[in-house]
Amino acid sequence: MTDSPVAVIDLGSNSIKVLVAARRPDGTLGALHQSTIEARISSGIGGALPRLSDAGMARGLQAVQALLAEAAPFAPARTVIVATSAVRDAANGPEFRERIRAATSHAVRLLSGDEEASLIGAGLTCDPALAALRDFTVFDLGGGSLECLNFRARKLDKEVSLQLGCVRMMEQFAPSPSAAFTAAAAAALAAHVSDQLTGSGFPLALPPGGAAIGTGGTFSTARAILAARAGIPFDQSHPVLRLADLRTLEFVGQLALAERRTLPGLPTGRADIFPVALVTVLTLAGLGGYTEFRHSTYNLRWGVAAELLRAGSE
Repeated sequence: MTDSPVAVIDLGSNSIKVLVAARRPDGTLGALHQSTIEARISSGIGGALPRLSDAGMARGLQAVQALLAEAAPFAPARTVIVATSAVRDAANGPEFRERIRAATSHAVRLLSGDEEASLIGAGLTCDPALAALRDFTVFDLGGGSLECLNFRARKLDKEVSLQLGCVRMMEQFAPSPSAAFTAAAAAALAAHVSDQLTGSGFPLALPPGGAAIGTGGTFSTARAILAARAGIPFDQSHPVLRLADLRTLEFVGQLALAERRTLPGLPTGRADIFPVALVTVLTLAGLGGYTEFRHSTYNLRWGVAAELLRAGSE
């Protein structure tokens, strides 16, 4: 690594993640450390007046402190904490940001929907597995929002942020997450997702040679379940998630929450939201005519790290 490292903590709606990254001699970004804590700060954002719960804020603060401690041994030149949909939309989001600042001395950078989408795109262009792609459409499904991005000639051409995050949708369409996700609820959710996407005007059709890219916890979880069913480690699993394989996971929604929590590859902290998230992904595939998604782990925090390292070299 050639630059002093930087650390990025991403206050996601469902999980809080840290990335410590530095520039390699060839100019690409490399990870020195990555870690995730499932904190679910977004409980309660599905209502008409979204608010973060006291318990969610306490979990979030505890996670941030733990991840700062993990990053400290790498002596990052800069550490940035960013917040997205859950904090952005919550009436008491400023209170949560102040709690973090008071406890850690780190201010929280609140990203707009456009900034979030742009930084996700910047992160994806750091993925060496996508280096040959020129035209692609990206979907980052989080707990609070769905970020949609079109890249043409590797430049961001169109971006839309929609309030279709899986925690938000669970609270609206599956108010009893401990029970099975009914076919009627799945149909209602699919109709809502379809309406929102169609109404947004976001162009879903891929150009010739284009690819659909999936990032965020939902795609990682689907890949992890499929890898576990195949008896292989996640890191050795194929990053291409075929629609036919994703459809084999629809049975998860037919299980009660207690049964879902026993499924290999499905994190217990995501067992309640996964059926809702899967319906959203399958609806996306249907609207866009996609037969597969290419999974990438290079999203928001990589984009922020690239921004920090670029600023540090100027």
